[in-house]
Order: sequence, then structure tokens, then C-alpha cells
Amino acid sequence: MYADSTRRDARRRVDETDWVALAEALDATGCALTSELLDPGQCQAVAGLFERAELFRSTVDMARHRFGSGTYRYFTHELPPVVAELREALYPRLVAVARDWAERLGRPAPWPDDLHEWLATCHAAGQDRSAQILLRYGQGDWNALHRDVFGDLVFPLQVVIGLDAYGADYTGGEFLLVEQRPRAQSRGTTVALPRGHGLVFTTRDRPVRTRRGWSAGSVRHGVSVVHSGRRHALGLVFHDA
Repeated sequence: MYADSTRRDARRRVDETDWVALAEALDATGCALTSELLDPGQCQAVAGLFERAELFRSTVDMARHRFGSGTYRYFTHELPPVVAELREALYPRLVAVARDWAERLGRPAPWPDDLHEWLATCHAAGQDRSAQILLRYGQGDWNALHRDVFGDLVFPLQVVIGLDAYGADYTGGEFLLVEQRPRAQSRGTTVALPRGHGLVFTTRDRPVRTRRGWSAGSVRHGVSVVHSGRRHALGLVFHDA
């Protein structure tokens, strides 16, 4: 019963987003905000999961690996219900955009309608580790520009959900997206994540219109320096590592 209730709530919240407008925003900048996906209480509860080591398969000290500064933890495949159901509710909306992008770029679109079928394909190819992450940044922490590509099988969109109130719980720490435009200089975009809202963004590249048609614009993302407070975020990736 709890799982069914969680599933219905996740679908309702995802359906409240204007997905036509979101797809247009993705075409314009490579990232776009959803409506509220988690209420403040849920945000606090998910952020609190960071302390439960049994929920995670590994922990990464970003400074140690020269990824920036801060800590993130990869969930096991036994995801908390609110995380699992939200990921499943988002996938059908995102796969429509992914297929449209693949068509424009003349690429295969290997993503089935069902998320679990796609993940089974990842696992059969050796990508069988959960890539869902919970991130924590403190004052002075930041995340270097990067891509979350963990193998040959890649889903072209992912979602990050802010779990703290920007400007109240922390300052700084804006989401960064930098796009290398075809035959032009890079363009940067910054987004202050509203608590509970998701930011859909490009995993690796996206279609960009040029005079010769569609080209792939290479994209990286990161987080600017946190000036004060503590910032948590939930990262939903739709391929496994």
C-alpha cells in the first residue's frame, strides 16, 4: 500500500510539469526546471538518508579524486521508495525527448518504453552498478565540470533535485552547465535549484541547429562554490554504471 501511494504521488507530481514547455527550454539551453517533485518534508527526509551508510554502495570524497570538494554517495539498487518511484515516473516523459533528440542527430534510439527493460540491457552489457547519487556540499565545496557517462550505454538526460532552500539553507552552490557550441566559443548557464524541484539536463551532448542541419553540442555540468551553509542534492541517472 505504501508503494502504491508513493507511486501515485510521484506520477502526480511529475504530471504537473508542463512537459511541452520543458522540452522547448531544453532545446534553448540544455536544461530546464520541473514543477515541485518533493515537498519540504520529503526533501528533509531524503537529505537525511545521507547518514544511513547501509543504503549506499560507495562514498566518494571529491577532493581526494580532484573532482572538486564535497562528498557524494551512490545508492545500492535497493532504492528508497520515494527515489525509485520518482525515477520511474520521470522516465516515460524523458524518453520521448531522448528519442526526438536521437532522430535529429541521426542516432539509434535504443531506449524502450519501460525503464526496467532498459536497465536490464545495461546490466547485460556489464553496466550493473547503481548510479543514483546523494550529494552533500559544505562551505567552500564545489563540483568540477564533468559528464556522468559510465559506459557505452547512455541515456541522454538526467535530473538533479535540490533538497535545501537556496538563499536560506545555503548560498552559492549554483548548478553550472557549459556547452561547447559547434564552431563557436562555449556558453555557460547557471541555475539556483529551488528546493524540491528537479532540473532536467543533458548528460553528454544535445542537438544544436546549425546552417548545415543538426550537430551535437558537447555539454558538461558542475556546481559553483558554496559560500555558506550546507547543500544536498539527489541525482537521478537513467543508465547504470
